[in-house]
Amino acid sequence: MVRVVFLHPDLGIGGAERLVVDAAVALRSRGCQVQIWTAHYDPMHCFSETLDPALPVVCVGDWLPRSLCGFFHALFAYLRMIYVALYLLLFNREGFDVVFCDQVSACIPVLRLARHRKKVLFYCHFPDQLLTTRRSLLKRLYRAPLDWLEETTTGMADRVLVNSRFTAGVFRQTFPRLKDVHTDVLYPSVNPYSFDIPVTKRLGDLVPEGRSVVFLSINRYERKKDLPLALHAMAALRERLGEGRLWERVQLVVAGGYDSRVRENVEHHKELRALCRSLGLEAHLTFIRSFSDMQKVNLLKQCTCVLYTPANEHFGIVPVEAMYCRCPVVAAASGGPLESVANGETGFLCQPTPESFSAAMERFVREPQLKQAMGEAGRERVVRCFSLQAFTEQLHRHVLSLTE
Repeated sequence: MVRVVFLHPDLGIGGAERLVVDAAVALRSRGCQVQIWTAHYDPMHCFSETLDPALPVVCVGDWLPRSLCGFFHALFAYLRMIYVALYLLLFNREGFDVVFCDQVSACIPVLRLARHRKKVLFYCHFPDQLLTTRRSLLKRLYRAPLDWLEETTTGMADRVLVNSRFTAGVFRQTFPRLKDVHTDVLYPSVNPYSFDIPVTKRLGDLVPEGRSVVFLSINRYERKKDLPLALHAMAALRERLGEGRLWERVQLVVAGGYDSRVRENVEHHKELRALCRSLGLEAHLTFIRSFSDMQKVNLLKQCTCVLYTPANEHFGIVPVEAMYCRCPVVAAASGGPLESVANGETGFLCQPTPESFSAAMERFVREPQLKQAMGEAGRERVVRCFSLQAFTEQLHRHVLSLTE
C-alpha cells in the first residue's frame, strides 16, 4: 500500500483546497493510505469530505502567527509550512512514501532531511510571487529572497504538476532557472458525488419573488477576483434592459468564501456593499458570506448563469463545477477559462469589462432557451474533459511512478 501525505498551508474552502481534498479522495479510492497535514483546519469551515474519519486531517502549528501587524504574510506562510514539515518528520508514526505538497514549496528541503528520502510531488496552482504587487522598494527587497527561495525549492521536487497549459507557460516565464524541469498538466476535476444530489432548498429564500433570471458569482472576497466587475455589469445590464419588466426579473447573488480572520475578506465585503448602494442595486443583489457544499450545489443548479470575473485565473474550478451542474458560464477571456469554457457552446468568454459581460448576460435574459442548451453542453464537456476518473488515473500513475 502506497502511503501519501498531503501538505497544505490552510485547509479552508477555496479552489486549491478543493483540489487537495479531491486528490486525497481519489488516491484513497485506489487503495492508497492518505493523510492531510495542514497549519490550519476548522471543522466548521471545511469541505464535508474532511469530516470523514477515513480521511484524517492533522493540524499543527496553528499557534504560529499568520502575519506581523498585517504584514509579511508570505514569510509567515513559509515558516508555518516548514514547521508542519518538521513536525511530520519528527512525529508521524505511520510513515509515508510520497508527499504531495502545493502552494508553498519552502517545505521541500525539510522533507529531504528524512532518514530515507521520500519522494515529493509539487502541484503548482500558480507561482506565489505573481500573486502579490511590488509597488515599493521595500516590498521588492522583502520579496526578492522569497522569490529566489520559491524557485529554488520548487526545483527540488521530484515531480511538478500544473493545473493548466496556461500555468505551464507562466511557470516557464517565472522560473527561468527551472527550464529543464518537466511539468505535466493535471486538470482539477469535479467529484460527481458532491454534485449529484437533489436540490433541497429553493432560491426563494435568497431572491425576491418574480426574479426568474438569477446570475451567480462564486469567489472568495478578495480584490484580485474582480468582484466589482459583476456589480458594474449588473448596472450596465440595467441600462440595456431599461427599468421595466425584463429588469425586474433579474437578480445577482454574490456568494463568497469569507474568513473573519482575513482582513481583506472583511474589508472587501464592506467595499462591495458600498458599491452596491452607490450603483442603486440593493433590490437586485444578494450577498452570501461563506456557504456549505449543499448550499453551493443548490445555487449552481438553480441559477441561470455563473459570472466568473477574475482575469488571468490560473485555472478556476468554479466554471467546471457550474458546467457540471448544467449552469452556463460567462467568464473573462483569459487564463484557465480559455481551456475550460467553450465559447458560444457552454457559455461566453468576454473581455473583463461591464459592457462585454452585460452583453452576454442580456442574451440569457432575452433568450431563456440558452440556459438549457448551454447547460447540457457544459455537462457533456466536463464529463468528457474534466472527469474524476481521468483525474484519478493520472494522479495515481504519477504517484506510483515515484515509488518505483
